[in-house]
Amino acid sequence: MPRFDRFTPIAMIAALLMMPLSSPAMAQDKAVPTSQIEMQLSFAPLVKQARGAVVNVYAERLVQTRSSLFAGDPFFEQFFGQRMPNRTEKQSSLGSGVIVEADGVVVTNNHVIDGADDIKVALADGREFPVKVILKDDRLDLAVLKFETDEVMPTLPIGNSDATEVGDLVLAIGNPFGVGQTVTSGIVSALARNQVTEGDFGFFIQTDAAINPGNSGGALVNMKGELIGINTAIFSRGGGSNGVGFAIPANLVRVFLDAADRGNASFERPYVGASFEPVTSDVAEALGLKTVRGALVVSVVEGGPAEKAGLKPGQVVTAVNGVPVEHPDALGYRLTTAGLGKRAELTVQQDGSEETIPLTLATAPETRPRDIQLIEGRTPFAGIRAGNLSPRLAYELKMASEVTGVVVTEVVRGSPAARLGFQPRDIVLAVNGETIASVEDLQKIAQSDPGFWRVEIERDGQRIRQIFR
Repeated sequence: MPRFDRFTPIAMIAALLMMPLSSPAMAQDKAVPTSQIEMQLSFAPLVKQARGAVVNVYAERLVQTRSSLFAGDPFFEQFFGQRMPNRTEKQSSLGSGVIVEADGVVVTNNHVIDGADDIKVALADGREFPVKVILKDDRLDLAVLKFETDEVMPTLPIGNSDATEVGDLVLAIGNPFGVGQTVTSGIVSALARNQVTEGDFGFFIQTDAAINPGNSGGALVNMKGELIGINTAIFSRGGGSNGVGFAIPANLVRVFLDAADRGNASFERPYVGASFEPVTSDVAEALGLKTVRGALVVSVVEGGPAEKAGLKPGQVVTAVNGVPVEHPDALGYRLTTAGLGKRAELTVQQDGSEETIPLTLATAPETRPRDIQLIEGRTPFAGIRAGNLSPRLAYELKMASEVTGVVVTEVVRGSPAARLGFQPRDIVLAVNGETIASVEDLQKIAQSDPGFWRVEIERDGQRIRQIFR
């Protein structure tokens, strides 16, 4: 309230008393409830509509652990070694899931059920059902489960996550810490977040709705009662919610679910045949870009879809089908959700000019037979399985699509190769100065006895040279 003294003119006092307590701008931006009905507004109707479709997911796995009875005892460890008595333990994990089809189809995170021997879901009413895994993918961290029922189950309709905007109200529904089904509210804090998890997928919805351990696989719901995301990860130092949670967008969930409905044994993303890097401020300035966003083309695989479409190193992909691309992970998301067999229109900028390039979306091809063989004999390579790299095999091994050569697909446990440190995804480049271009080349040199082996391999982009005798 204004303060007056006895010298303040009466007219001024009257004018001040007529002024509103807040500024006109504040009055326009904010409003108080004007009726009893508005004061009773609640999320409860929306929760009642959605909660029946959110389930708890229980996963159990049996693991062999070394008995702790003699652990640390030098006498028993010396004489029994690996023959120390082992025991089987049952490990359990808890997560959430969402019923998306009325016949009992559930979507959850792959990390909730990964490696499980027994998986069950518990409905909101407490009933439990065993489930089988229809499709899972550790790259996307998604899994589709199915339980048998004669009932028509409640479902959450899958919304268009691309219509979601920063600031939209959302609800997160799941089973945090195993306390039971819980609902939290918040807003969409950001879109297109990447570098969130260790997987190679990077396009998340960020929310400040409280998400905690056990919420994984649960629903992120908009105010229409639609599923717009599967809650997946949090940023936390203590294990609890700090208001920074992430969800896999529903549009990707829809594409993944379609693959499961078609009976696909695995989920495949489109093969582009090019590598990309984020656009930095220096790159944007050098290329004359107005904004620091997009996917910079670094290299193009000869004969691949990108080269056939006319994509060239140095170009920047700024949009797919008219939707802006923030970074390379966003480009991968846009192409994946566009769908295999479709054609995507890439907006490309270079030297201040812009053009549209059509790109046909297909799976990675096996350009040459993989011819996987087990290497045996008196050689450092004894115990490895090696194959000829192609875009298809590189995709299966989670390697860059442009790599070529002979790759280690498996190392037999306890073999000479294992003891010498060979690892899956090692690329054998040369042996004793001879280039290894095929599995046959490796087999041929492995059958010789040169007395020593000068081996050159590539591991995670680094060249390693070793000599074995």
